[in-house]
Parts: sequence; C-alpha cells; structure tokens
Amino acid sequence: MSDEPEEGAGSPTTSDLVVERLLKWGVDTVFGICGDQINGFFEALRVHPRMRFVHVRHEESAALACVGYAKFTGRPAACVATAGPGAVHLLNGLYDARIDGAPVIAITGLSYHDTVGAHFLQDLPSDRLFEHACMFSERVMGPTHAVTATDLAVRSALMNRTPSHLAIPIDVQSFTLEQDTASPKNVPGHLSLAPQPFTVIPPEEQLRQAAEVLNSCERVAICAGAGARGAGDLLEQVAEVLGAPIVKAGLGKDCVPDDSPYTTGGMGLIGTRASHEAFENCDGLLIVGSSTPYYEFWPEPGQARGVQIDLNADRIAMRYPVEAGLVGHADAVLERLLPLLERKEDRSFLKQAQDTYRRWWDLIGEQAADSGSPMRPQVVTWELSKALPDGAIVTGDAGTVTAWGGRLRLRRGMQYSFSGTLCTMGSALPYAIGAQLAHPDRPVIAFTGDGSMSMGMGELATLAQYELPIKVVLLRNNSLALEVWEQTALLGNPQMGCELHTIDFAAVARACGLKAFLLDDPSAAPDVFAEAMTTDGPCLIEAVTDPDEAPFGESLQPAHAQHLAQAFDRGEPTAQAMARNLLQRDRVALSPALQQHYDELARFR
Repeated sequence: MSDEPEEGAGSPTTSDLVVERLLKWGVDTVFGICGDQINGFFEALRVHPRMRFVHVRHEESAALACVGYAKFTGRPAACVATAGPGAVHLLNGLYDARIDGAPVIAITGLSYHDTVGAHFLQDLPSDRLFEHACMFSERVMGPTHAVTATDLAVRSALMNRTPSHLAIPIDVQSFTLEQDTASPKNVPGHLSLAPQPFTVIPPEEQLRQAAEVLNSCERVAICAGAGARGAGDLLEQVAEVLGAPIVKAGLGKDCVPDDSPYTTGGMGLIGTRASHEAFENCDGLLIVGSSTPYYEFWPEPGQARGVQIDLNADRIAMRYPVEAGLVGHADAVLERLLPLLERKEDRSFLKQAQDTYRRWWDLIGEQAADSGSPMRPQVVTWELSKALPDGAIVTGDAGTVTAWGGRLRLRRGMQYSFSGTLCTMGSALPYAIGAQLAHPDRPVIAFTGDGSMSMGMGELATLAQYELPIKVVLLRNNSLALEVWEQTALLGNPQMGCELHTIDFAAVARACGLKAFLLDDPSAAPDVFAEAMTTDGPCLIEAVTDPDEAPFGESLQPAHAQHLAQAFDRGEPTAQAMARNLLQRDRVALSPALQQHYDELARFR
C-alpha cells in the first residue's frame, strides 16, 4: 500500500507531510480521538491508510497506550488529540512516558494561527503547556516546517527516550505547499532519515575501578531496575560470578524471570523479605538501571561499597553514595565488566537469599491454598501465574494490585511493566492495548483493580471494537485498599475516603461485547483461568477478593507496624480483619517488624 495520499488529493498538506514523514520513520500507529481543532490532521489519517488509527475512549488512554507500545518495543507510537481539553487529557500519559523513559510522539491541535492568544474557543497554548512533559515541543508553522519539525520530534523521542510534541493550528493543518514560502535559511535537501542507534560504554579505567570495588566485597547484592531490561542473561552471569542475589525494583520485574536461581524478587513495601534481608546484610551494592524511590530499603550509607550503572549520568549517586559510576547501556557495560570480576567461592550469602526467597514463595502458596471467603488475592496471582501462556506480556496497574502484580511468577520470555514511578491508576488496560497492537501474535494480560478500572471502563469497548484478544484480570475488593494501608501503615491514621461503590464489571464487559467471568470461589480459579486464556477474543475475569488482606505484611518496617497499631488504637474500622491477616503465623516468622510489634497488634486480632 502506498504512503502517498489518495489520487486526486492535490498538493500535500501540512498534515500529509507529517503523517508521511512519521511513516518513513517507522511510526505507523496512532491512538486518539478526533475533534474540531484537529480534524484537518484526521483527513491526512484518512487518506494514508498505512497509518493505523486506533480510536480510544479517552485521550489519557491514547497517551498511555503509546507508553505501553513503547515499553514493549522500544519504538514510538503516536497519540493525537484536539486543542484545549483534549490536549490536557494527554498530559498524564505523557508524564508517564517522560518519567519512565518511553519514546512517544504527541500531536495536538491549536486555535487558528491568527487567533492564538485571542481567547478563542479552546485557545490553550499546548506547545508551551507540554514543554515540561516533552523534551521536544514545537508549534508547526506550515508545510515547509512540517518535515523538519517531525524529524526533530522523532529523533528527540528516540535519543532521549522521552515524549515529543507537535502542536498544529487548525488552519495550518490543511495548508498546502502553495500556501507557504520557505525562508532562505530553509535550504531543501538537508534532512535525512539516517538511523541513530548508539551504545554508550564507559572508559576502561572506570570499569576497572568498579571491578575493584566489587571484588573487594564479600557479600554483594544487585539492585536491577528498568535499565536492566534486556540485559537479563548478562545480569545472571554477573550474579553467578559474584554470588550475588538480584533484587528487582518494580520496573525491573521482567529483567530476569521470577524463577531465576539468582533473584529474590521485588523490593520496597511491595517486595519480599529475601530482598530486604539481602540489602540489610550486604557489604557491596551493584545498582543496574534503577533510581527506585524505595531506596530507604537499600543498605545504610557506609554499610556497603557501591557501584552504579545507568544510562543517565544525572542518576548516578542520586540514591546511594556509590564509589564508581558507570554511564552506559546496561548490557554493554555488564559485558565489559564481567571479565574483570573475580569469582567468589563462598556462596553462603546467595544461598541464604535463595532459602529465604523459597520460604516466601512457600508462604504465598499456603495463602493461595486458603479456601476461605472472601477470596484472598494470592489465590488469583498463584493460579494466574500457572495459567499464563508462554511469551505472555502482562501489564500492571496502580493500587494494591501493584503489590499483587509483584507476586505473579514470570517465566523466561515473559514481559511485564506498569506505571512504575508516576503510579497512574487505570494504566494497565491502555498499556495492554498498545502492547497487543505492537505484538499481535503474543498473549497480553491486563492485571488491574476495581479502582483503576472504574477510571477507564470505556476502553473495554476499544477491545471489542478492534477485536483485541486481551485478557483483563480485575481484582474487585470495593476499596481503594492501597490507600487504606498507606493511611494506616505510613501515617498511623484510620482510613478515610477509601470505600468504593460496587460495580458489576462482568456485566459492563458483556455490555461492551466481551466475554466475562465472575470468580469468587477459590476452588474455581484454575478452571476459570484455563478457560479464559483459551478464549478467542477479549475477555474479563472479575475476581472478588478480600480488601483486608495485607499487600506488604512481610516487608513492613518497624515504624510501619507501629503506625498500624496507632491507627488501630484510633478507631480503624477494619482493624480486626487487618490484624488477623497480618499476624498469620508464617508471615510473622518472615517479618522482624511484625515480631517486634506483635503484642501491640495482637490486641485487635
């Protein structure tokens, strides 16, 4: 199919030139919603059928779908919105891309070029509004500017792994080359589609300094984040040489599989006791592509000698006082660092981490075997983990579902991501839409909660409209349950404003054209997930779960347990159920914090 507009269309417009240049860069998918001040651009989409347009139900979902597309491909997709409110709706998804490092192209409308700033309808300067969210944000001045601006937008997105933005006035969208005159400085023929791949490698001297630090330590722990994705094989080789457990920050969940003999799983409040134990007892710390905000769980300053690998030089030593900083791509740096490392014959540190990690998974298995009602979320994650098809892509969400997503057991070849730093509720489904369109032959599962889904239920209709075979697994507990635990454990306050009105999500899904399952019996979980994963087309599994199950009982710090007791004393209405779940015997055995404050909490059980 040709890139050129349909026959008889005449001279290309500004919008035609932008679309054609995006296609030449390999950007062939755009998510969005039409509107009066972007409709000139939609004409270009109509006459360029190679540009796949996906009509979502909310502009924020358009931007988040681009993030999902980029996170699972490394390539940008585009999102498009009208001026004013449509443009503003894109912003949250674009900030998600900026903070998590995803290349995205955003295109918005503007008022007529000669009414900008004159208080016209939807007259909002999106080019200036987007300047903080997008490293490149420019107003397209006409057809002669279109290709230059598009090239710069795509190059910036790819080079900096950030969103770029083009704002086009509504009349300029339809201007042709005959209506525009190039300036003397805009000399034709000076543009290129030359690719820009690059690999950053630190100097040999710095690699040797880093190796000296790690070789001097007896008990090295590795913290791997989003920057370690794609470098998993090398990461495991380094772990083998150093006898080092790999602790995964949230965005690094898929850098090595959860059944790797080297990993201890996640860290932070949603992490594992094995990860925290490794950090508490290490004397060396290798940070690979992570600037996790949960760095208070890292070793105390002065406890461990540190080395950090990060593509962004300004992230070096931002969270920990490392002695050696290696700026570069994780795979290239690890490949050159590996031969300089000395094998540690004492494997006791790694073995202790493996033993604790095994005990933690045993605990999850025991919790998943509970046949009580309401159903524990561990039932869902345990059975879903077994049902995940090979090569699955899983997208997570914000809320307690973030913690439960950390308990999904990914196998080698699977991928996972979520809104890791911005923590955008309602991101799992649009992420999954982007991932499924990027990888039509791979199974995609959106793992979300009722609070998140209620923010973006319209995208269920998008699944039906495009027959996207995404499986949506939804935990319904009728509560903003993460806020319950944050208000109590982080602040010592009883919960406030966390109750959710019950929604029959299965019925909503069926109304949108999806197949749907209601899961409220633990014994039915294996059969439900087995049937759902083999269902043709999109479907939703609504799992009714216990809102009072602790999402981070084994990973609480002593101050958190003390705050919980304080909140219970002050009248937390679900204190009895929360205490009962927290103080499960095997959970207490893995949690020094619960052991320390056991008597204070047991009064409410």
